[in-house]
Formats: sequence, structure tokens, C-alpha cells
Amino acid sequence: MSNLQEYKCPECGGAIAFDSQVQQMKCQFCDTTFEVEALKAFDDALHQEQPAKMNWEQQSSEQWREDELTGLSVYSCQSCGGEIVGGETMAATKCPFCDNPVVVTGQFSGDLRPNLVIPFKLAKQDAIEALSKHLLGKKLLPKIFKDQNRIEEIKGVYVPFWLFDSDTSASIHYKATKLRTWMDSSYNYTETSYYHVLREGTLGFEHVPVDGSSKMADDLMESLEPYDYAEAVDFQTAYLAGYLADKYDVDAEQSIARANERVKNSVEDAFRNTVTGYSSVTAERSHVHQETGKVCYALLPVWMLTTAWNGKNYTFAMNGQTGKFVGDLPLDKGAYWRWFGGLSALIGAAALAAQAIISIF
Repeated sequence: MSNLQEYKCPECGGAIAFDSQVQQMKCQFCDTTFEVEALKAFDDALHQEQPAKMNWEQQSSEQWREDELTGLSVYSCQSCGGEIVGGETMAATKCPFCDNPVVVTGQFSGDLRPNLVIPFKLAKQDAIEALSKHLLGKKLLPKIFKDQNRIEEIKGVYVPFWLFDSDTSASIHYKATKLRTWMDSSYNYTETSYYHVLREGTLGFEHVPVDGSSKMADDLMESLEPYDYAEAVDFQTAYLAGYLADKYDVDAEQSIARANERVKNSVEDAFRNTVTGYSSVTAERSHVHQETGKVCYALLPVWMLTTAWNGKNYTFAMNGQTGKFVGDLPLDKGAYWRWFGGLSALIGAAALAAQAIISIF
């Protein structure tokens, strides 16, 4: 059983959590604030504490089946003695019994300890307001969804990411053409010139992110980018108090393929943008080679919102640092077909007008 540790206020003994608004630790009871660095010594001591030994007698003759235990972990809150059952990748949460922020220190020992963390800058209310703005101006969104939409759950989550740095060299060959047209009294002429274009060079990449949680959809997490990594700080468990945190279950080795793909696409886009002045450009051969590289483990802030409507759940996400908001919305089919019919009528009218002009000439 892992040891959970809460941060207690030296002034009143109440629970302390990281406040994204003031970027400091704050007591929820007396509102006293503390610099995160001031708690570093306490944080170091926290990791040296020995787990409390608690022995429980199993009185029931019925045992858990092996398949039932898969993916579950049991934790104990030292504040009230309550037990917390969660997924094996749960790292930080609130005690459901006394509501005190707690940190599962055992989940962040050894190789599982992150190198960096970007603290939350935006609060829960910012995420709620962002959802309201996200719904504005959506003409194909069912009106009743706006009226009856209810937030079922909202939580701040530190999502695990692997950040890749690399120096990358590339050589890309393109086939390009230039067209020249002219006419005389008898004919229209087109001259096509063909070119072979070569682009070579080296690009450096810093902090290419790859989502390290299989429970978080990669496309959803990548839609929240970019993060400002200049605000990343060395990891301390103090930043996790009051938030959920997810431990990676996709390791760095498994993330290399996605990192390579993202780097390759970025290199090809950057090189392609330098091939200008041609009528057409087609890449023929591409060679991208990573010369040096390193990876670190970071936790990035995300607000997750779940809403329920018409028997279906909708998930939205907001970058907890920048406020970028993403998420899918339901479609009003009636409004869609009315819009499609109006668009078709407009295209048809334009075609008839064009035909009439051609007939005149």
C-alpha cells in the first residue's frame, strides 16, 4: 500500500494546495500563501519518509480474483484514514472523504519521477467560461444543447508527456515545373519547363511533445499545443496538490516512432516552404536523419470537462497554461440539411447566372 502525504499549513494546520491564480501554495482555510521553493526542503524530506506500516486482518473468506485486481491500486489517506481506490496510473488526487489534497509519493519514485512540470495558470472557472465561449456562434449546434447542457465533471489533470530534443539533417529532392502561356491570332501556347530542386540543411528541435498516456487521445492532446516551455520548472510534488495527475503508461521507447514522425513532417514542411516561384512542386525523395537527441519526462496542465446531453457524453479539454480550448460538438441534422439546401440553391443560381452570361456572349 502506497503512502499518501498532504501539505498542512504551518499557521492553522489546514490543507495547502497550489493556487494557479497566485502561482503559490495557498491554505484553503486561512488563505495564507507560501512560495513553492519554501516548501522544497519539506518536499525532499517527504520522499525520505518511510511508509506507515498498517496491517489489516482479512476477515472475509472471499478473495479478490486476479482479473479483478488488474489496473487497481489502493491508497490510504493519512489525514482521515480513508482508503482510496484508483487506477494504477493515478498519481495525485483529493481524498473523497475529507476532501484534503493528497499526493501519492510512491508513484513518482525512481524512473517514474518527472523532470519538468508546467504549473496550472488558469483556474476551474476559466475552463467553465471557455466552454460557454466555445458554444457561441455554432449555427449547426442544437439550441437545446446550449440550454440543457450540464457540466457533469471538471477536473484539472497533469498529463504525462515525453519531450524530445534533436538536431536533424535532411536532404529532399523535388520535381518542379514552370508554365509560360501566350497567344497569337491563331493559337494559344503553353510552355512547360521542368526543374530538379534540391534542399539540404539541418534543423534543431526542442521539446517535441508526445502524449505518454494511453487514456488521453493523441489528437485531442496535440490540438491543445503549443505550450510555453519557458515556464516549465523542475518537478516538485507541491505543484500536484489539489489536482489529479496521471503517470505515463506509454514509455519513452514506445513514443519514439511518433516523435520521429512529427519531426519528419515538420522538416518536410519547413523545406517545402523554401521552394517557391514554381507552378507545381512534387517531392520525389526525402531523407531525414536525426543526428543527436534526448528525451525528458514532463507533466503538462489540462482542464478536462465532461458534459452530458441526449444520453451521450461529450469531452472537452483546455490547455491549463494558455487557455486553448478544443472539443467535439453534436450536430443539428435539421439545421445542417437546411444549410446544405440553401448552399445548393445558391450554387445552382450562380451556375444559371454564369450560363446566361455565356449565352449572351
